[in-house]
Amino acid sequence: MKFLDQARVYIKSGDGGNGCLSFRREKYVEFGGPDGGDGGRGGDVIVECVDNLNTLIDFRYRQHFKAGRGENGMGRNKSGAHGEDKVMQVPPGTQIFAEDNQTMLADLTRAGQRVVLAKGGNGGFGNARFKSATNQAPRRANPGLPGEEMEVWLRLKLIADVGLIGLPNAGKSTLLAAMSAAKPKIADYPFTTLHPNLGVIKAGDVDFVLADIPGLIEGASDGIGLGSRFLGHVERCGVLVHLIDVLSDDIAADYKIIRDEIAAYGNGLDEKQELVALTKCDAVEEELADMQAEELQKVCGQKPWHISAVSGRGTTRLMQRVGEIIREQRAPKEKQLNSHGF
Repeated sequence: MKFLDQARVYIKSGDGGNGCLSFRREKYVEFGGPDGGDGGRGGDVIVECVDNLNTLIDFRYRQHFKAGRGENGMGRNKSGAHGEDKVMQVPPGTQIFAEDNQTMLADLTRAGQRVVLAKGGNGGFGNARFKSATNQAPRRANPGLPGEEMEVWLRLKLIADVGLIGLPNAGKSTLLAAMSAAKPKIADYPFTTLHPNLGVIKAGDVDFVLADIPGLIEGASDGIGLGSRFLGHVERCGVLVHLIDVLSDDIAADYKIIRDEIAAYGNGLDEKQELVALTKCDAVEEELADMQAEELQKVCGQKPWHISAVSGRGTTRLMQRVGEIIREQRAPKEKQLNSHGF
């Protein structure tokens, strides 16, 4: 399945049905009177968050969503049927923006959430509604009101517990493939990963979702390379795992590049808890790995992990530490849910 994290769609709610202008005429009935029914209400355009989706690819091939029109009213005080609602299904983590792509209309983070984006137009009144003591034969009926129409942007931000960040070819996809059942594309050239990949990892009694974010380069926040677009997918992560290639010629500069781009992106990414790891440690002597770790520790302020996704060195212990952090972050939320009786 192809990955798509942004789409622009046109939506229109249903128009209301027209009210009916009608008079009762029955054989052998002495008195008639107005009996025009009301028009039906137009259908709404609704967005629903569902569990079984993880991409917006469906909206690449279909960009127009229109709800049903309300039926017209009829004689004998028969009201028209309401128009059928149009339901758009989106994956968890979908944000909906107005046409300016800046004003957020909704943020759907869990399955079952629904939001009405465009309300259907009200049906018009039939002439039976206008009957009064002074106007017993009204010849007036209202037309239905038009529905709402607009263009909206759908933007997906993956719901993941942990985000893998780093320069291209730092070993993010290799680590994800080694620790989960995910099968991202892996090759020995930069920008192999062109879209985020997800994997589920079990560390002890904790299960968490790990997201592999395409590699950043210097100037990504200004649109260079793949740009900073994919950083939105780690906004909801609880912890970041920063991978750095032990074979780098300037390991401190590699770390600063990513941290500077994260700070430039903003939205609280630079405040998230971070674990730093040296990758491909099986490819160098232990002395060189220690020297690189010392240099890196001076700029990151913590002791880097030594790992190798190919040989499995240190990866299990790293994921166990990540699992401990996720458990600590989940504990207050679970306590709050239990206090509310959920």
